[in-house]
Formats: sequence, structure tokens, C-alpha cells
Amino acid sequence: MTPLCLLGLTAASEPVSKDQDVELQIGIIQRFGTRSNSKVELSATKSDRLTLKFTTGQQQKTLITDQPVQLEPTMENLPQAQLEEVLVLGDFRTFETAEYNANKWRYQGIEVEIAQPERWQVWAKRDVYNTPLLRRLLLQTIKNSGNLKPYLDTKIQQQKPKITWKIDGKNYTPDYVEISTFKDLIRVNQTDVSPEQNQKASQRKYLYPGKLTFQPNAYGTYTLVNKVPLEIYLRGVVPHEIGINAPQASLESQAIIARTYALKNIRRFAVDNYQLCADTHCQVYQGLTGTAKNTDQAITATKGMVLSYKNELVDALYSSTTGGVTANFSDVWDGEDRPYLKPVIDSPNNIWNLASQDLSQEENLQKFLSLKDGFNETGWDVFRWNKETDIERITKDLQKFLRSTKNSYANFQKIIAMSVIKRSASGRILKLAVKTDIGTVILEKNDVRSAFYAPVSTLFYIRPLNKGGKDIWGYAFIGGGLGHGVGLSQTGAQNLAKLGWNYHKILQFYYPGTEVKVLNQNIK
Repeated sequence: MTPLCLLGLTAASEPVSKDQDVELQIGIIQRFGTRSNSKVELSATKSDRLTLKFTTGQQQKTLITDQPVQLEPTMENLPQAQLEEVLVLGDFRTFETAEYNANKWRYQGIEVEIAQPERWQVWAKRDVYNTPLLRRLLLQTIKNSGNLKPYLDTKIQQQKPKITWKIDGKNYTPDYVEISTFKDLIRVNQTDVSPEQNQKASQRKYLYPGKLTFQPNAYGTYTLVNKVPLEIYLRGVVPHEIGINAPQASLESQAIIARTYALKNIRRFAVDNYQLCADTHCQVYQGLTGTAKNTDQAITATKGMVLSYKNELVDALYSSTTGGVTANFSDVWDGEDRPYLKPVIDSPNNIWNLASQDLSQEENLQKFLSLKDGFNETGWDVFRWNKETDIERITKDLQKFLRSTKNSYANFQKIIAMSVIKRSASGRILKLAVKTDIGTVILEKNDVRSAFYAPVSTLFYIRPLNKGGKDIWGYAFIGGGLGHGVGLSQTGAQNLAKLGWNYHKILQFYYPGTEVKVLNQNIK
């Protein structure tokens, strides 16, 4: 973890001044230019103007306007075809697992970088393995060692996206633009039309504090980045992560872990030259759209406070609903467990003893999921769920997932049987076997959620259904919770707050052994 002194904090070992703040870089529109029918409009607020700085030709330009600025992508034909190629060393559902695997490659002496063109990927570092020959030599060496998963992602590009900026009736095509206003407030209106939406336009309108930059990314498209102070960033996170009507102590808990999460995860998008995204791959962030008085009060009441373990920022992971039991880090992702992220029965009462009734046993897990009363999440709509899915849908889901991960079993035609073959102590699925007509596919951990539509967590069991026929009609997915289940339950925290627990007690419950501290230079 990078020491926070490198983020612009003071060098003294005192708590950070209440007047100081860390500036974050948030990718609010990450791959603009992928579709030509996606448009963006930037505008200032009332009685304010946009200032745009960019280079055109050899000339630096600064334009000031009180009119909206339109960004429109088109596909530009290249004078000659261009090769775009990366050596993909692995595809992953989450950054955490991608980073763990990236570190394994680094340990072998291979320089890598983490990217997110769609799923998270580990790439052989492009400026090191910068020719087709070097990439193929590395790939062959890896395959000779017995690892057949890496592959070359090769594209011959005939076109590239070109972004036209319409400013006061004139057109410009800069690749990098700095956008600011006198009030540090910018409206962003994004309009999308996609085939999946049957050509119906969807609009997203947000008000962002701070400044924006428009910049190229690693995928041949562009990213709109919001540069915003941390405490203001939280105003756009807390309302959208836990809701504005949650009890105050749960809002304060959310503010502390959202602040901690942001500081701990600023490395995520280094390949694209920014730090965090604005969706559930990081934390949902919508600028100053949807802010509320009580969430602002929670952020102010906890200003500068972070969650630490032995003077290190914790991995402040959290999810919507645990299903009644939190999980180990390694139940969901590859990597070492964190001592403060471990299974906790999500209840204020002693209603289940994990030491004597291990949920890795199928019988215990099914009995646990039959319980509905006495938990923090009792009565919540996703606390318990039962989803029946026909075999045709299950087959299509799995084929699509296997194709996206370049799995050799992607061409299977028929599922013969499915079974859970390994669980963790928290009941999460570690391995699920799917027997097909061409072999058995083993799905691990979070990939189970990626492979099938029905499960919204990995805390579930399956039951074959024949619907009165001789052949299998499909499967029932019977489970609990929404999300990975590691760390704080947003639903559970609200119940504990209603019981009178303060944020210290709530955070101690979900992250045992941690401390709430004001951010300072001793915290790494």
C-alpha cells in the first residue's frame, strides 16, 4: 500500500488537518467512444461558465463558454490497418482476484498490469512486451510450463473512435481536455442508444463537483475523469450505497468504510491513469446528484476517520446482504485471508454456533438457510431466495461465460449434472462441478455468480427439478444474501443501528480487531 504522504498529505505524524483533503480521480464515464450513438453534454450551472484547455495542432487553447458543450463520437477510417494486441494472462470477475494473480506473475519475474476492458484482466506489460515477437515468445514459454490459460487478444483495427467537441458552433477534436468552472460544478448529461434497449434512448444526468479531464485509456477509447476531494466524493457515495433513510449510526459506519475503501483502492485503474470507477466495481458515485442532509451529517460527523488494523488501512469490503453469515476474504477471492474479515453470524443473538455447526457441511448449510428469524437481515427481500431456472437457460448462461473466458469447454451442448463439491466454513461455494457432454467444468468461487443468472451470492445450494417428467427440467438455486458477503452488511448495519448500536460497535462487529482512527501519516 502506498504511504499516504505520496497522496498530498503533510509529512508530519499528526492527524490530518480538517482543512486538508486528498484529491481523488474517478472515472465517471470509462469507455466513451465504444458506441457511436452515445453522446455527452457538459454544461456549467446558472451564472457560471465552462473553461476548456486543450491542444490543437501546435497551439494551446483555452476556451470559455456559457453554452453547453457537445461530445459526439464517430468512427474514423485509418490510413492503414493497425495491429492492436495484448497478451492476456488471465480473466477475472473481480479486481481482488486479478491483483492476486498479477502478483504471482510478478513473483515469476514477468512484468504485468491490470486492466478492465470488460472483465478484469492481467496483461503482460505492454511497454515491456512491445512487439509481436516478444509476446509470442513469452506466450510459448508460459505454455511450455503447462499453463494453457493465457492467450493473445489480437485485433486488426480499420477504424478508431474520433471525438468531436462542439463548442460555440465550432468543432474541435482534441484527445485530452481539462474542464473546469468558476464554481467547481459541472453538469454531465450522457445519452445512450443501444440495441439491447430496442433503440430507446437512456439518459443519465449528474452534477459533479471539482474538475473534469477527458483523456485516452488503454482500450482505444476515452475516459471522463472527475477530480474531486475525498470528503466531497463521499457525498456522492454514501446516499447511493446505503440509502438516505438508513439510521444515523449505519450512515456513519458507511461513511467511515467508504472513506477507507477509497484510500485503500486508489491503485485500481493505474493502467488508465486514474484511480477509481463510479460503479459497483468500486463504489457507486453520482457526484452531488442525490445528496441528502442526513448523509452529509454522517460524513461531517466522521470527517477524516478511517478503519485500521495494526496501523494499516483495512480492506473495507462490504455488501448489501450477507444471508445471515459473513465470509472470509478467501471464500470469494484468491489471496491470503485478512484477520478482520472472517465468518460472523449476522445476528445480535446467539442463534447459530459456527464452531460446532460448520457450514461447509451440506446438511448444516441447508438447515441454516431454512432459518429466517432472529437475524439482522430478517424480512429483507434478498435475505432468503429460491430461483428455479430451466436447463436451457442454465446451458446458455454457462456457454456465454465460458466463451467470455476463452474456456476450452465453451462448445459443450448439454449439461448432464451439477453438484457442489466444496464449500467454505461460511457456506460459500468454493467449487461447483458441471458435467457436460464433452467433460466436466469446475467453477470456483465468484465465477459461479458470473456463470449463471439465478444466484446473487455464492451462499446457496442446488436442487434438480424434473417437473413430473423423466428428464431434468432445470435446477432450483436456494440461497441467501446479495453480493459477496465479506465485511459489513449494509442491511444488517441498519438493524444494529435501530437497536441503539453506535458506529464503533457496528464496525467492531463486522471487522473484529479493527480501530477507528483519524487519518494520519502513521497509517499506511
